[in-house]
Order: sequence, then C-alpha cells, then structure tokens
Amino acid sequence: MVEYDSVLAALASVGGDQLVFDLAGIRQRYDSLVRELPGAAVRFAIKSCPAPELLDFLTEWNSGFDAASPRELALAIEAGAPIDRIHYGNTVKSDEDILAAYRLGVRDFATDSVEDVVSIAAHAPGSRVFCRIATSGEGAFWGLSRKYGCSTVEAVRVLVTANSLGLKPSGLSFHVGSQQMTATAWTRAFADVAEVIVALRAHGIAPDHVNVGGGLPALGYLDTNGTPLVPPIGEMFASIRAGMAEVRRVAGAPIGFRLEPGRHLVADSGAIKARVSRFAVRELRDGEREHWLYLSCGKFNGLYELDQVVYPFVFPTHIGEESAPAVVGGPTCDSDDIFFQGRPVVHVPTSIRSGDPVWILSSGAYSISYTTVGFNGFPPLPATFVRPLEGVAC
Repeated sequence: MVEYDSVLAALASVGGDQLVFDLAGIRQRYDSLVRELPGAAVRFAIKSCPAPELLDFLTEWNSGFDAASPRELALAIEAGAPIDRIHYGNTVKSDEDILAAYRLGVRDFATDSVEDVVSIAAHAPGSRVFCRIATSGEGAFWGLSRKYGCSTVEAVRVLVTANSLGLKPSGLSFHVGSQQMTATAWTRAFADVAEVIVALRAHGIAPDHVNVGGGLPALGYLDTNGTPLVPPIGEMFASIRAGMAEVRRVAGAPIGFRLEPGRHLVADSGAIKARVSRFAVRELRDGEREHWLYLSCGKFNGLYELDQVVYPFVFPTHIGEESAPAVVGGPTCDSDDIFFQGRPVVHVPTSIRSGDPVWILSSGAYSISYTTVGFNGFPPLPATFVRPLEGVAC
C-alpha cells in the first residue's frame, strides 16, 4: 500500500488546479531502489517528469540521467549532473541529434541497428555504445516490443560493427515494458543478455556494463473494480538481483549495472488537484443512463494515461457519502478525452457539484510530459514541488 499522507497534506495546502510533487516521497523511493539493488547506478528517465526542480533534486543525491533527445540532455547538464552520468538512451535519433549530443559532451549512446552505429561513428567518433535487446513486453501495461531493440543475434552484429568503426562496444540494455507487473520479465531479459555476452567473447568483445532499463511499476494504481493493484515488487527486485549475479558469473570479469527508473520513482509521489466542471446523468441513444463526471483537466493537460491507468480519486469535501460509478471526461471537446475502460469505473459522490475539488493520486508519472500547449485553450497544469523540511529525514 502507498502512504499518501504527505501528498494529501501538500494538496490541501495549494490553491487552484495544479500538479503537486512530494520530493520527500521521491527520495524515499530512490533510497529504496539503492538498498534493494546494490551495485546498480540510477539513471533517472527524464521523459517521465522533465521538470528542472526534480532534476536538480535528484542530482543532489547523485542520480544520473537517461535522456531521449538533445533537449533532455541539456536539461540534465543544466541540473549539474556530471557528463559521465548522462547517456543518450534513445535508439531513434537523426544525424543532427547525434552531432548535437556529441557537441554537448555526451559520449554514451544507445543503439539497436547497424545503420545507427554507422552514424554514431561518423558524428560522435570514439563514443561508447550500448545495444538494446528487444523484449516481448508481456506483462506490462505498455509493452515497448517493436519500436526499440533487436534480436540477440543482431545485437552481436551491431556491437561487432561498432568495434570495427572505432567505437567502444560498452554494454547491453533492455526494457521489459512500462508498468511491468511480473517478475519473470527480468528473468527472460537477463538470459538474453547472458547469451549475447557469451557470443561477443568469440569476437574479443567484453561489455563493461548492462543497462537494466525501466519498467519497475508504480504501486498506487487500481484495477477496474477500484481494488489496489499489488505488483510483486519484492519478487521483481529478487529477479533483478539474481539476473545481475548470473551476468557477473557469465562475464567472468567486472561488470557494472545501470537502472533507468521513471514511473516507479515519481508516480506515487505526484498528484493532481482539479475541480469538478459538471456532474450529470445522461441518457444515451439506447435508453441507458450513465453518470458522467467532467473534470477541469483531462488527457491533454495532465491525465494522458487515463486510457490505461486507474488512479485513486479523492473527493475531499464529500468523504463517505453515497456514490455512483461514473465515466470521467476532461474539459475538451475531443471524444477521446474520457476514461471509460468499457464501463464506468470511478465512484463519484452523487451530491458533488461544479467547482468541488477532486484529488487524483499516483498521477505523477508522465503528467508533465504528455501535455499539449493548450488544446481547446485549456493550459497545461502548473506544478509545485514540495521539498523536505530542513532537518527532517526523508
């Protein structure tokens, strides 16, 4: 279970629609990762929450960063992170973007194709490259199974080519899918990594690190019945530790590990303070009647993941009152701006009225990233980052 006390206190203290992040909660989750996975260096996935306030905070605690574009690389550098703790983790990049990253000082690039390696050699000579191995994505909310990564056989070819072009074939990586819900996903991925390490040995190549990627889940989401989901997080950590041990055994030489948490770090310590625009009972064409809750924010300004994620909703001025299941919609005139899951799943107090507050918990991941500049004139939500009080342990 996620403890929301500090998040709720922060929500109560701010005015107007906005995102609120509890940095103490993020620090606690960060410390937990470091304890559970000793020897794995944290490289925060910037895309999950590209806010300078957060990057500054994480830099203070020695986190590095996984960046997907020159702009994200610049954000990490502006936060004061040492350049050797920043890597370009996107396998999709143009010649221009590779050159821009190289000029920023970045020397650590992800890849998954020979064509990309050729471009890195031309525009970022002498750099380190790590090859991403594809995973099935099974067990994850978002599988990430086609656009990124290559087969184990192709990974060998990619790194052999990199070596021949004067690049340093430094590592291997994988990503088991965002909001992964099974521990076995890591077991399969580490087996693929071990296979590639053995195959590379015949070419005189010994990678110096493995990037375990992201995929660790948020812990506060609900299922469509409103019951908390319970990812087997302890089993996941055990699976990763076992995989790291097996890779060390197979490598037969010192090898480092990196971890790219995003959602796992920020989702549960972020929340949205919104308002009711309208609560209505609508009769549909077939005569069916449905409750609809329209909010002051939606898919285009903070809640992009509504089509996959069931967030905990709190109605602070109507605690314990009679409720009814409702479809949730954002304020825009786009019909995709709804949360339905095939049936109404959010229970809403029937006495609620326009202007009443709504708190949406565990919504800190991608709420800043996936937002428009103002679709239909509804602006992105402003964000507040609540720092720990001086002298109070995180």
